[in-house]
Amino acid sequence: MDFFSSMRVSSSGLDAQMKRMNTISSNLANADTTRTEAGGPYKRKDPVFGAIPDREGFGEILESELDEDIQGVLVMDVQEDPSGPRMVYNPSHPDADPQGYVAMPNVNPAEEMANMISAQRAYEANVTAMGAAKSMAQKALEIVR
Repeated sequence: MDFFSSMRVSSSGLDAQMKRMNTISSNLANADTTRTEAGGPYKRKDPVFGAIPDREGFGEILESELDEDIQGVLVMDVQEDPSGPRMVYNPSHPDADPQGYVAMPNVNPAEEMANMISAQRAYEANVTAMGAAKSMAQKALEIVR
């Protein structure tokens, strides 16, 4: 793997984790939203990651088989969680049903915070990998001098 491939792979990881953190932030911000434009409570969202080959151009596709298995990551889709809403008893709420229950979003703040920490660690790992690649390239240039 060359310098540019390693930077592209790490960059794709940074982008994917940033989108994951934005989705988690949206989930946390809407944890109490009982009305949406679509009707009903907010539905928790999850990003769906997919692997993409790390090839920038046709020349790279024709290059050696060593780099054949190098893959980056891409957010393919953001899907809604299919689980139902939490029903909370609050007869004074304007969205309460006749029995006094309110349909609340299916967002668990503790789970979202754990997901945020995981995304943060993955982001930091990609930053570290980019730093290591940069350092190796700098050392290679120093050797040439």
